[in-house]
Amino acid sequence: MAAMLELESTLTDRYQTTVPDAVRRTLKLGKRDKIRYVLQPSGNVLITRAAPVVDDDPVVGKFLQFLANDLAKHPQNVRGLSAGLRTRIRSLVAGTKVDRGARLDLRDE
Repeated sequence: MAAMLELESTLTDRYQTTVPDAVRRTLKLGKRDKIRYVLQPSGNVLITRAAPVVDDDPVVGKFLQFLANDLAKHPQNVRGLSAGLRTRIRSLVAGTKVDRGARLDLRDE
């Protein structure tokens, strides 16, 4: 088993600290990377590199979770679209070409 390395850093008055170089190298951390802290029942804290979140919208995520919870609680409310609504939708998108494999880029640039 590899020997454990114990490192320390100091908190500033604003509760900030510098991540020791050996920790930065081990976790392959660069400037602006995020760190995840896992508080364990034992009182220990595990520090890991946070996985980068790509195009994750917290509002959409919360809305989708709300829908999933509502569907689970009230499955009787799920209904198909009426024939009239299907016809209306088809008329609104008639002639629109869609590449279902294309990536959506919703960022304002």
